[in-house]
Amino acid sequence: MKIIVVGGIFEPKLYFTYGTMGSSKTAQALMLRFSFIEKDQKVLFLKPSVDTSNDEGIVKSRVEGLEAPVLMFSAQDNLLKLYKSELKYSDCVIIDEVNFASEQQINELKYIAEEMDIPVHTFGLGTNFQTKLFEGSKRLFEIADTIIEIKSPYHCGKKTIVNARYKDGKIIKEGKNIFIGGNDQYKSLCYSCWQKGILNGKKKRTKNKD
Repeated sequence: MKIIVVGGIFEPKLYFTYGTMGSSKTAQALMLRFSFIEKDQKVLFLKPSVDTSNDEGIVKSRVEGLEAPVLMFSAQDNLLKLYKSELKYSDCVIIDEVNFASEQQINELKYIAEEMDIPVHTFGLGTNFQTKLFEGSKRLFEIADTIIEIKSPYHCGKKTIVNARYKDGKIIKEGKNIFIGGNDQYKSLCYSCWQKGILNGKKKRTKNKD
């Protein structure tokens, strides 16, 4: 697995940018789309239809004002066929919430990058609320050319790696894999706080020694 700092975004290969909820994945996807369009590139912007967190056909960032129209696709769609039918062979593909894609769809994205010789940028979560890899994310870790982690600190000072689901102030560790929700149902935690059931961990302060 190759983890690098963002760069070379116009190279024709398969990219996977991942992070926990609230780590600016969607904002970065939207800004990347803008960068391509500014250079007169045709962008095929996609998102799995299972994600209903925004209005249908729109991707919105938590950063106010950042949004764009998007083409939704289902688990049954062939993304290679979709690519060929849209925008007369786009110059690049950008996908938000790619963790909800199937393994086969990730294989199709790899084919687009390799055989159509264009950059394919994917953004999404790595793991679910039980710390297990999503199907789409797992395949991307296996075959993506470039993997970029967006690091986000938790209140306790450690890096967030868990997308914790909670209700009534308590962390939930059992339930269906896909359950769309926002800040009222999910919170990004470090592994230690998640394991101990701590929703609001605070950074420990050390006393200065003379």
